[in-house]
Amino acid sequence: MNIKNKLKKLIHSKSYYYLVGGVTGIANGLFGSGGGMLSVPLLENTNLEAKKAHASSIAITLPLSVISTIIYSVKGHINYPLALKFIPLGLLGAIVGSWLLKRISNKLLKKIFGVILIISGIRMLML
Repeated sequence: MNIKNKLKKLIHSKSYYYLVGGVTGIANGLFGSGGGMLSVPLLENTNLEAKKAHASSIAITLPLSVISTIIYSVKGHINYPLALKFIPLGLLGAIVGSWLLKRISNKLLKKIFGVILIISGIRMLML
């Protein structure tokens, strides 16, 4: 069996979903909800269309973020007064983003996501 067939077999196995969950959880714990940046392309590997991969990623990262928040809170790593300042417009942004997701094409969504990943990567390397 060649590598491509082995990869296809892995993607359609339970092991792949455990792997995606584990990788997303680790990234979420390290980078905040940045685990979604990893889970989206991994979900797309399962032939899930881009919009569903993005929405599913949110559903995956929500419980991971709750657990990470509890752990970080217990350890005193959260600046709640600062964090609370971002929530009102963050909630509005989530509503607008969900509304936009329904209205843009999968192709445009992938391009926007790719550009954000590239800009974020370059920014991180420059710091």
